[in-house]
This record gives sequence, structure tokens and C-alpha cells, in this order.
Amino acid sequence: MIQVIGNAAVDTVIRLDRFPRPGETIVALGAADDLGGKGANQAIVAARCGAEARLIAAIGADALGERIRAALSAEGVAADGLSTSSQATDRCIITVDRQGENMIVSLLDASLAFDPVAETAAKGWIGPGDWVVMQGNLQASVTRACLALARSRGATTVLNPSPTYPPTDYDWRLVDLAVVNRSEAVELAGGDPFEAAMALRNKGAGAVGLTLGAEGSAFVSGGEMFRVRASEVAAIDTVGAGDVFCGTLVAARARGLGWREALNAASEAAALCVSRTGVLASFPSRVEMAHILKGAARRQGAEEH
Repeated sequence: MIQVIGNAAVDTVIRLDRFPRPGETIVALGAADDLGGKGANQAIVAARCGAEARLIAAIGADALGERIRAALSAEGVAADGLSTSSQATDRCIITVDRQGENMIVSLLDASLAFDPVAETAAKGWIGPGDWVVMQGNLQASVTRACLALARSRGATTVLNPSPTYPPTDYDWRLVDLAVVNRSEAVELAGGDPFEAAMALRNKGAGAVGLTLGAEGSAFVSGGEMFRVRASEVAAIDTVGAGDVFCGTLVAARARGLGWREALNAASEAAALCVSRTGVLASFPSRVEMAHILKGAARRQGAEEH
């Protein structure tokens, strides 16, 4: 099972012609609310890939929290890991310009007060063969404790460090797979993105998946390093693309695909995402995910024979 420990939120996406300058007021082109939160996004993507997925997160005792619970259940994500917090449900304000670039401001009161370690350990959700996926929306100490618990239970650990903590807050030895974009990699390890990915490996990460936007993605491990080209699409909205990439990559690996084909599948899914508007609304459907993964498996089978 893919166990995602993170956050669930309601996203408000505001579309702009361009980002305002400091002190400037501009008129938006439009706005819409959508289910979001990196944890929820990645769990939904994994479920749409046909994987068993659970989200372990905190929601508020409010209408937004109930909306999130219902939406996750409708997507086939196990919602028994949702805890009701005394804090308000998390929210994200996302601004997107005409080029598809985005800026995000998050309100994370429920997530920052959430400590899933004791409950997760008591319920025995994590076991050998599971994949435990985390992001940067919980306290750094909580993230490290969850990763250590997952390791002790024989699970494979994945960290998508967004938003990032200070570099000293990480213990990369607890991470089997780090999934980072170019700016996160450089912020956490310095140098150019590829040097940064190698530095994360040297700090203890088992492998690093590096996203490079229109330039594709790369994979770095102890035994191999390779790049995958991005699909050529007209990018109109990059919101959620990193979550689609991460969720698809993990689900593809959980299905037994090799790293190269898993990376190709993740890149293809992310390309579909950036060609559409919205957050959850832009994610590939179950039918599209099945097609992507079937094609990846077919290519892998052809290479093996």
C-alpha cells in the first residue's frame, strides 16, 4: 500500500495576467476553489494509478474538512487516516499567470499541529512492502520521526521536500527516494541541479528523482544516472504537476516498473497536468493513468525481450 503522510487543504486558485509588483494592486482574471494539499494530491494520483492509497493527515472540524473527507473517499483513497484537529482546515492561495507559472501561500495550522507518529504506530498501518510518502507540510521533527518509523517497519520511504526546511533539518539517511525540482535541489544542497542531486545522494538519500520542467527529469542513484525528455506540450498551468510526477513515480515503481519507465510514466502524466487548468481538475484521470502505465509496462517488456 502507498501510505501518504502529509496534509489536505482547499486550494483557491487565482488567475492573473501577470504577477503584481511589490505594492501594486491588479485585477484577477478569475478564481476557483479545488481540493488540494500536497499529501492529498499525491494520494489521489496514486489511487488514480490503481494503487491502494491511504492519506494520513489532519483536517479541521469544519465544512472544508468534511468536503476533503468526501472527496478523498470518492477518489478511492482510504480516509481512515484523517484526524480531526482543533485547528482550521489548511488552505492554499495559488496565483497563476498567463505563462502558467505559479506562486503559492499556504495556511498550515492543522498540519503544523499534527503529529501522526503515535496514532500510525498504534494502528499498525505501515508494514513491509509499503511505500511511505512525505512532503514538507509537517514539522521537520515529525517528518523525521515518521520516516524512521516507516524504516523500522520495513517500508520504502519517499520524501518530496516541498515546502523545504532549512538544510540542517533533514536526515537523508532515512530517505530511500527523494523527489525534488531544480530549485529545491539547489536550495538544499547547492551547486547546479545535478550537482545538488549528487550531493543529496552523498548525504544519504538512496536515490534522487529530479524534475527539470520543460527540460524533462533525471534520476540519480548509486548505480546509475540518466535523463528523460519531457513531452512537448503547451504549458498553461504548472500547479500540481510536481505532485502528479511524484504520485505517478511511486505508483509505477510499486507496480514493478523499472526506474527509467517509471520516470517516463511520471513525466508523461505531469505533461498532461500542465496542459490543463486547475489543480485536481488537471490531474490525469484513471483511464489516462491506466493508458500511461500500460504503455510503460509494454515498453519495459519489449526492452527485456
